[in-house]
Amino acid sequence: MKFISKLETRWAHSNSLLCVGLDPQLDRIPERFKKQNSPYLDFCTAIVDATHELVCCFKPQVAYFSAVGAEDQLEKLVLYIKEQHPDIPVILDAKRGDIGSTAALYAKEAYERYGADAVTVNPYLGFESIEPYMKYEDKGIVVLCRTSNPGSDWLQKDKGDSVPVYQRVAKQVADWNKEDQFVLVTGATYPEELGEVRKIVGRMPLLVPGIGAQGGDVKSVLEVGLDQKAQGLIISSSREILYAHEKSDSDRQLDSEKLSEAGAVARQTRDIINKFRKVN
Repeated sequence: MKFISKLETRWAHSNSLLCVGLDPQLDRIPERFKKQNSPYLDFCTAIVDATHELVCCFKPQVAYFSAVGAEDQLEKLVLYIKEQHPDIPVILDAKRGDIGSTAALYAKEAYERYGADAVTVNPYLGFESIEPYMKYEDKGIVVLCRTSNPGSDWLQKDKGDSVPVYQRVAKQVADWNKEDQFVLVTGATYPEELGEVRKIVGRMPLLVPGIGAQGGDVKSVLEVGLDQKAQGLIISSSREILYAHEKSDSDRQLDSEKLSEAGAVARQTRDIINKFRKVN
């Protein structure tokens, strides 16, 4: 099944637009995981087990694993999701951007080594940096468009030719999207601009970071970002869910299999999203 088809099926079956980002930091995970041989894998699989019924996607961030030499744990994490929850797409958050054989190897890394259903990429180098990913016709390509961080304004909002760069990116990716492979990253912190992207790209899915810790407003995002089926969005939350246990004064909430606080916050987030979608 192609990534977009898998995503649409998951939207329908889970009744959720929530994506949980898997960005493990050793100093923030519960003590019992730190003692394991594979702390990042064990913590993230516990999060997956606690939240899988509530999500449309999982999104592991490569740097949190590769910076500490834990790429093998990332491989096993993606494999675990595919084996235990094969209907849930996995987006590898890597933000790759290069050309030629290097880009081809980045695509191979994401899709073959890690087995991801989609990967985030940077379009700054142009079509040559995107084309190698398009050759994997069943995979998704998640292109940075209007990111959630305020430091992006100097480039993404630039109107050198009267059209902001983020809108030019949206138009170009819509033109490339002949095989229905693309998703655009559009931050929740800029809902008005997210709405402009929706107008440009039609039903193309949008990956929306920036709710929760970054302050993005769910209601504003949904008002401008939903497609005609009240879907079309992958609303990502990481820290609020991963580290929900930090709000507790002990590890008493942990059982042998899952983090109940993470599941509770994921459910709350999913329900808030559905409230503004006006679905049950």
